[in-house]
Amino acid sequence: MSQSEQRQERQCVSCGINISGMSAAKFKCPDCGELIFRCATCRKQSNLYECPDCGFRGP
Repeated sequence: MSQSEQRQERQCVSCGINISGMSAAKFKCPDCGELIFRCATCRKQSNLYECPDCGFRGP
């Protein structure tokens, strides 16, 4: 998969919106290291997220 295809598939793990080209947080899951993306709105509202790989939940 090319980098441009990976960018297009980035979604907020909390709400599911496409975050390509948006200000978003990118971090590794504290448990398994899977890359997680969150939109600015979900970060600001402290919406819960769940790692799609291991199921870790965080604020």
